[in-house]
Amino acid sequence: MGSKRLPKTADSQWYVEQVADGEVHAHALTATIAQGRSSYQSYAIVQSSLFGKMLVLDGDTQSSALDEGLYHESLVHPACAAVSAPARVLVLGGGEGATLREVLKVQSVVKATMVDIDGEVVSLCRRFLPEWSAGALDDPRAEVVVGDAKAYVESSGERFDVIISDLTEPRDDSPSRDMHTAEFYARIRERLTAGGVFALQASTAGPHNFHLHARMIATLGRVFKSVAPYSVYVPAFDTEWGFALCGSRVPPREAAFAALVDAHSRACGLRYYDAEAHVRMFSLPKFLRDAYAQDAAQGP
Repeated sequence: MGSKRLPKTADSQWYVEQVADGEVHAHALTATIAQGRSSYQSYAIVQSSLFGKMLVLDGDTQSSALDEGLYHESLVHPACAAVSAPARVLVLGGGEGATLREVLKVQSVVKATMVDIDGEVVSLCRRFLPEWSAGALDDPRAEVVVGDAKAYVESSGERFDVIISDLTEPRDDSPSRDMHTAEFYARIRERLTAGGVFALQASTAGPHNFHLHARMIATLGRVFKSVAPYSVYVPAFDTEWGFALCGSRVPPREAAFAALVDAHSRACGLRYYDAEAHVRMFSLPKFLRDAYAQDAAQGP
């Protein structure tokens, strides 16, 4: 096959992201809205021809205007639907404010606490990506804490009906690596109310890059009685993305749960997540199920 050149755009700007060894994805850009470095990470907000505005941290796409709702609904709402009328929710990370936005769509929530270490990125997103948070950062039910999520969980005496982690996965260079250990997951479990659930983004789950995801599921399984992995294809990431729902008992595929999910979806005015989407998300391919079983059998 002959090689192909990248097509030209009006200004010939491209954002090139390495997604695996020997694999890059390129996005044609029409503008760079903001760019710099905070005390914790490099950041950029760019305008893509296809995806609209995109938030990029340390060279990795975090979310895009086109499909951030797909990612954030998938992260938040299976957990909130699994708990009867959640009142108190804790969000770890989530500096764009979009995870908080989805939490506050749940009418029973009386307090939602978001803890993110990078106040500069939170302010940047508030200024340049206001549609991501849609007013959630200023909602009277919201408490926004600029600080270390690990320290917050370890020092807080408060209990939550739902805890949601939108932290980076535990790669060697990740500042969140220590928040993906069995010991820290046990601290999160201690912060849950009886019947409470923990949901988290759990790295890539495509056939070319799923091993870290499977190891995360195995670690969660050493702490929580019930762990239900699930995934959804996120176009801006160009891969299947993994998540997990954890607690003492999570009913991901029970028939009775479908009616609850549809009622939750209608009440929250969701665009992506309903009972039919739920079944797809929790119906995982054999290679993932085999990987979970293999990693679980290997033990700590």
